[in-house]
Amino acid sequence: MASVGVEPAEFVQTPDGRTLAYAQIGDPDGKPVFVLHGTPGSRLSGRHPDPARVADAGLRVVTYDRPGNGRSTRHPGRAVVDCVADIAVIAEALGIERFVITGGSGGGPHALAVAARLPERVIRAECNVSAAPYDAPDLDWFKGMDPENVKELGWALEGEEVLARELEKEAEEKLSRLDEDPATLLGDFELSAADQAVLRNQIVRERMRKSFREALASGVWGWVDDDLAFVKPWGFDVEEIRVPVRVRYGATDVLVPAGHGQWLARHVPNAKVIIEDDAGHLSTPDQHLERLRSLIAG
Repeated sequence: MASVGVEPAEFVQTPDGRTLAYAQIGDPDGKPVFVLHGTPGSRLSGRHPDPARVADAGLRVVTYDRPGNGRSTRHPGRAVVDCVADIAVIAEALGIERFVITGGSGGGPHALAVAARLPERVIRAECNVSAAPYDAPDLDWFKGMDPENVKELGWALEGEEVLARELEKEAEEKLSRLDEDPATLLGDFELSAADQAVLRNQIVRERMRKSFREALASGVWGWVDDDLAFVKPWGFDVEEIRVPVRVRYGATDVLVPAGHGQWLARHVPNAKVIIEDDAGHLSTPDQHLERLRSLIAG
């Protein structure tokens, strides 16, 4: 059932009574790929602005709002691994038996969780500019990370009350300037030249505006719960993974530093590693579509 008065969404109920909002674009008979959004984000984050091009690529792209984001019911205290059951519910509702999955930034750990815990359904997976586990024993987790992200995740380490209070302030300030300049979402970050170039793309800016506003449709709780999940145990070990995984990261990334991608490359079994020396954290929709084509092709 489509929503009214907002960006198109369909809805499904979880066994514990929550509502998950999701969307599809592309060819209904195409190769299914779940695209998991970053933090904060929504089902709009991974959508190409031209559905016809997605269909021409032979893709059926499914996106959804993680709990608390967009139109999905909050799931307080969730761990990264809890996304597995939610994605299984959506796949069942859509009659999708097997699929490819990719997650960018904050979606990366969640894609790895699905690869680890749904091996019978995941054909292959990708984590794209993904964070590594906070409790990784051989990683300086904050090294190379922009101070703004260090500050935000520091609030998460102080607990939900502090994090929610501070993100409410962040959200109010960013929303006040969002329509005037969507790039304000990252305005306080010292981004690499590659990311600054992506931010000059008008399509990127418009997608950021729509996705961020939709992410906060029910408040900051999805953002809060994502951050809290990143700084506690994920609920699975990446070394469990047995399906093919592609680990991609940009060498100039300051939002999720390259050290995270290097750690994942070392610890995800048999990972195919793609290092883009001139790339940062962000991508244009066309770059993302080409990666989806490549991922589906194997």
